[in-house]
Amino acid sequence: MRNPIPFGNTVPFIEHLGMQLMRWEEGASTVEFAPRPEHLNSLGVAHGGALMTLLDVTLARACRSPEDPLQVVTIELKTNFMQAASGPLRGEGRLLHRTATLGFAEGTVYDAQGKACAHATGTFKYIGKLPDQAREARRSTPSQP
Repeated sequence: MRNPIPFGNTVPFIEHLGMQLMRWEEGASTVEFAPRPEHLNSLGVAHGGALMTLLDVTLARACRSPEDPLQVVTIELKTNFMQAASGPLRGEGRLLHRTATLGFAEGTVYDAQGKACAHATGTFKYIGKLPDQAREARRSTPSQP
């Protein structure tokens, strides 16, 4: 088994799900996910929300270069579910186009047999990394209606 690459920034939700970054290079990424019982739907297969999260993480990482200090936030994610997904899953993402402020990516989730289970396209906005204190202040400030 290959060793995962550190994501570089802490995302508690991704850690909770147990997703692992296995490949990250200019314009491409691979993220692996082994759904646990709490990630399944009533049919016993991976929940669509878990698959969308895997695609979101995979595409977002493909939009970023390992040397790029910018981060991305998801603007839009369109997902097609093609078949039930179970067992260890692998998300493969690639950057299609990048402007100064936006990245456009696509990706597919594959099961252990290599069958495509879900596919997504997404738009991501590039943002500067917030200093830790600014990030904490932003989290503790209530949103205005």
